[in-house]
Amino acid sequence: MIIYCGIDFATSSYDPKVFEVSRWRARCNAAAFWATFRKWAGDKQRRCWQVKELILMNRRSLLKAAAAASLACALTERNAVAQKRVRRKFTMDLCPGRIGVKAEPVKTIELAAEFGFESVEPLDSHLVGLDPRHLSELEALLKQHRLVWGAASLTMDFRKDEATFKQGLSELPSIAQALEKAGVKRIGTYIRPSSDELTYIANFRQHAERLKQVAQVLGDHGLRFGLEYVGPRSSWARRRYAFMHTLAETRELLAEIGKANVGVILDSWHWYTAEEDVATLQSLVNQDVVAVDLNDAPAGIAVQEQIDNRRELPMASGVIDVKSFLNVLVTMDYDGPVRAEPFSQRLNELDDVAAVKATANAMLSAFKLID
Repeated sequence: MIIYCGIDFATSSYDPKVFEVSRWRARCNAAAFWATFRKWAGDKQRRCWQVKELILMNRRSLLKAAAAASLACALTERNAVAQKRVRRKFTMDLCPGRIGVKAEPVKTIELAAEFGFESVEPLDSHLVGLDPRHLSELEALLKQHRLVWGAASLTMDFRKDEATFKQGLSELPSIAQALEKAGVKRIGTYIRPSSDELTYIANFRQHAERLKQVAQVLGDHGLRFGLEYVGPRSSWARRRYAFMHTLAETRELLAEIGKANVGVILDSWHWYTAEEDVATLQSLVNQDVVAVDLNDAPAGIAVQEQIDNRRELPMASGVIDVKSFLNVLVTMDYDGPVRAEPFSQRLNELDDVAAVKATANAMLSAFKLID
C-alpha cells in the first residue's frame, strides 16, 4: 500500500489520522514518492485526477489552518496591547508648546488624534473669552476624536512682589471660570527651587500663603491644582538661597497649604535629578497626583551636572528608568495626563507634524514598557 498525506493510492481513499506523519515522511523522500506515483498512475487517468484533487484539498486545508493560526496570533498580540491600555488609566497627552508646536487649537486636536494621543493641553489664552458657539464646536471636535482635556498651566505670576500677585489673583476667577466651562479639571505650575532674596523659611511661608489663595479660587471652579518641584542641582544651587527641590519637601508645602484640591505634578526628569527612588513614588496615591511629565536625560552627563532645559524625549537615551516610573503610575491607578516636556532644540526645529509624530512615537515606545 502506498500512502501520501493520508491517501491510499490503491483505493484513492483518504485517512486524516495519518495525514501529518505521512506528509512528513513523504517530504523526506519526495523524489521516490513521485517516481512511484507516476508508475502507479500509468493509464489510470481518472484515478490520477481524483488523487490530485484530494492532494489539493489537503493543501487548501493546510492553508486555512495556517491562516487561522496567523489570525489567532495577531488577535492574541492585539488583545495583549488592549489589556495594557485597559490596565493604565492615564492618557497620553499632547502639550504643543512643550515640543515647539505652534498650531492653533483645532489643528492641535487633529494632530493629536492622527498620532494616537488621548488628551490635549487646554490653553487658557484661547479658552478665555471664547464664545459659546466656538466652545461648543471645540468640545464636539474633542468628542469626535475621543479626546479629553489634559492639564492647563497656571499663567498668573505668584512669585514676584505683592502687587503683582494681587493683580494676578484678581484676574484668576475669570480664567478658572473659562476652564470650568470648557470642562477642564486640572491645572498646574512649578516651584522655583532657589531665590536671591528669600531664605528657605521665608520662601516657604510666602508660597504657602499665596498658593492657598490660588487653590481656593481654582477649587471654587472644580479645578485640581498641581505643584511641580524642580530637581536639578544646577537649578537649586544657582541662587543664594536654595528652596524645595524634592518630593518630600513638596508634600510638606501641600500639607501647609491644606487644600484638598492641591497635589503634585510628577516629572521623571525631576525625580531622576533629585536622585529619588521608586519607593519615593510608591508613597503616593492617585489623589496625590494632578499631572505627570515623562522625559529622558542626556547620556554621558552625571546626574549632579544635568541642566534643566536640556532634556530628551522619553526612551531617547535610557538614562532615566522610565519603566519603573510608569509602572508605579499604573499601580496607583493614576488617571490623569502624561505628557512629554523635553525642551529639545532638535524637536523645536521640526515642523509641527514631524514634532508631534516624534513625540508620539517616543511615548508609545515608553508605554510598551508597562508590565
